[in-house]
Amino acid sequence: MNLFEEQHSRKNTRSVKWDMLKPVFQTDDVLPMWVADMDFRAPEQVNEALIERAKHGIYGYTMVDDVVKDSVVKWIHRRHNWHIDSNWLSFSPGVVTSLHMAVQALTEPNDKILIQTPVYTPFYNVIESHDRQIVKNPLRYEDNYYQIDFDDFEAKLKQGVKAFILCSPHNPVGRVWKREELEKMAKLCLDYNVIIISDEIHCDLTFPNERHIPIASLSEDMNDQTVTCMAPSKTFNLAGLQASYIITPNQERRKKIEAHLSKQGVHGLNIMGNTALEAAYLHGDSWLDELREVLLSHKQYVEEMLETHIPEITVTHSEGTYLLWIDCSALNMDPKELREFMIHKAKVGLNTGKDYGEEGSTFMRMNIACPKATLEEGVRRIIQAIQNR
Repeated sequence: MNLFEEQHSRKNTRSVKWDMLKPVFQTDDVLPMWVADMDFRAPEQVNEALIERAKHGIYGYTMVDDVVKDSVVKWIHRRHNWHIDSNWLSFSPGVVTSLHMAVQALTEPNDKILIQTPVYTPFYNVIESHDRQIVKNPLRYEDNYYQIDFDDFEAKLKQGVKAFILCSPHNPVGRVWKREELEKMAKLCLDYNVIIISDEIHCDLTFPNERHIPIASLSEDMNDQTVTCMAPSKTFNLAGLQASYIITPNQERRKKIEAHLSKQGVHGLNIMGNTALEAAYLHGDSWLDELREVLLSHKQYVEEMLETHIPEITVTHSEGTYLLWIDCSALNMDPKELREFMIHKAKVGLNTGKDYGEEGSTFMRMNIACPKATLEEGVRRIIQAIQNR
């Protein structure tokens, strides 16, 4: 059996996705297709490396050495054609942690920070919890596709924006930004001296024939203007091991970020995260290439089934991630009604679109990183519920 078709029970493993259904959905009777981790086992080379490390039996203080850093450097060059220096790397438990550190280190209270909505929910908290101001550049949704409103983007930068948190590829709408889109944003940020903090955690999860371009790789000026946050966690389903890194070519900014990491008591990676990161980047290419094919097939399946049976519900056109952004506006429900309908009628646990901003009020986010049998059951439930409403 294909390793991406195997079904593994995650119940009673302290899984947020599977063991927190009651607190999140007020019932255990839903199929979880929400939080962004996968129901697939990590590559066997990663599992074997973790088992081998555990056999040693001593878990003292550990360091991120040159071998681990070199695996990151080579991965980014191999997969994204970006040459980075290992000295640009800082390490943290997760990309959200990195965003918090970058905002605190590189901006001041009351500074304006721009985001492109609807967008990953923690972006709002990352800004507001540090007393910064959110400035929205809503994405334009036309013909089932999201694009950047560049006139609004520039108008907002003119208001004195100090930093821009870019989501690339974009969560939840699944856009993989084209070179010309990145170049336009880059030029405007350089023109108005706006620092880019780029969340690129989904960078490896583009569909086949789509390519992620790190915005920092566009030019030397952009390299200096950008702080890039990446991790193997989404790529290889390693989120629970808490291993991510920040790429900051500008030495002054890097020192500021590392000072904030130190101030919060964040020093390097834990032993298992360290081990998994290295193994994944050294041995994970073929596993990832197969995963990308699976995810595209899953996306196409959902699109075809909805178009055939409930054409009023559409999957937004996307180029990457394992998250589908589903337009439910034809159901004429407010966000609360839509959420309750999916929970109690369809019995599927999805993410509510409004959580990503008002612009997502008529949408739901579906995680398709699961075995085909799970996906088929979830889609069947949604179709049946809508047909019987």
